[in-house]
Amino acid sequence: MKKVELPKAFVERVSKDPFLGDSLLQALNEEQPVAIRINSSKGSSVFNGLEKIPWSQNGFYLPERPVFTLDPHFHGGRYYPQEAGSQFIDSILRQLELPDEPVILDLCAAPGGKSTLIADFLQGKGLLLANEVIQGRSKILKENLTKWGAKNSLVSNNDPQDFDGLKNTFDCILIDAPCSGEGMFRKDQEARNEWSEESVNLCSARQKRIVMDVWDSLKPRGFLIYSTCTFNAQENEDNVRWILEQTDSQIHSIDLPFARPGRDGTGYYALPSELKTEGFYVVVIQKLGEERIQKNKSRKKSALTRLKREAWYNEWINDSKSELIQWNNYVFAIPEGFSELVETLHSQLRIIKLGTELGELSRKGLIPNEALVFDAGILSGKIPDIPLTQEQALHYLKGETFNLEGKPGFNTVSFEGTKLGWIKHLGNRFNNLFPKEWRIRMRID
Repeated sequence: MKKVELPKAFVERVSKDPFLGDSLLQALNEEQPVAIRINSSKGSSVFNGLEKIPWSQNGFYLPERPVFTLDPHFHGGRYYPQEAGSQFIDSILRQLELPDEPVILDLCAAPGGKSTLIADFLQGKGLLLANEVIQGRSKILKENLTKWGAKNSLVSNNDPQDFDGLKNTFDCILIDAPCSGEGMFRKDQEARNEWSEESVNLCSARQKRIVMDVWDSLKPRGFLIYSTCTFNAQENEDNVRWILEQTDSQIHSIDLPFARPGRDGTGYYALPSELKTEGFYVVVIQKLGEERIQKNKSRKKSALTRLKREAWYNEWINDSKSELIQWNNYVFAIPEGFSELVETLHSQLRIIKLGTELGELSRKGLIPNEALVFDAGILSGKIPDIPLTQEQALHYLKGETFNLEGKPGFNTVSFEGTKLGWIKHLGNRFNNLFPKEWRIRMRID
């Protein structure tokens, strides 16, 4: 790809800003670092010898950029490629005084890097709602969270204003706000073409609207983590001051020793001129006031029903700490104690992922869903598994079939311990059940 020059107006802005300086402009034309974050629930044995990201418990740098599409571990949710600066969120979450089982909203969540980070932080406790307003992107978000394997996660496809009926619901809200993308100029050449002074103005206004649309859904004493991938004060410090003026809130102090404190000490920056990161800004705001009983808007009767464990359960599931929810003929597992909240969310929002989808009930029992194979905390060890070579794994991920010995019926397939999906073995052949929309489309030879 032909390199695009930095926008002239952006260069002038940065040069005049003593907080940033010309060293940033130079860094934005250098090679970008590559980072991943490991899924702690699936083990780290295949990632030995990597350079650690100091502010992220499970974050590492790679020596070079691989072709992630050709790595079966990536498709199995063993890790997620995530820019190192945005992994500041890991350090921040571990510093907040949250309940033992917090309810967290990731409002602008696609493609899912920060959502999978939050899921890893929760370690199966509490509940994560990951939202994305753009339908196509919400499907990618669902795919990535499904592969991560967290039954305490839901995905919704809603505009922020749709959260108006959910007062005092969340202990923490992460808003990684859509922005002018200055911090992505090294990673994404197209971001340079799309940047303009007008874009900064529009983004700043939109960010204010997004925050205020969901402010009432944050519990008093709860935390708003506000972040962008841009450098200018208008979308960062200026917006934070505006939020503080409009709400009963205060900056919550956090410790990020590797980061640069923001202008006037407001928030923190990851600057590519100082760290092995792209550009990132983050601040924590705590909502003040006492929690008071506040009625939510009347909601439609939930279409979900609670389900008791039936005969098929022990055949497929190894988990005694789930509640079962049924919608039509489909069965989902969610954490104990959250069925009422899940029903409320389902009635108010367009939920496209509901915990871990176990499968569809039929007269012969359960037809397993792909989500079950990725949730290591639920899937029964009685299910036969067929280890694949890398070549076989890639052909499986393309949706192909090949000679493979196995027991008749449903089997999981895996690569080096990473579960990849289901097949149904028919004796002399098998049906490949890897979802069509997830399949590899590039050539693998």
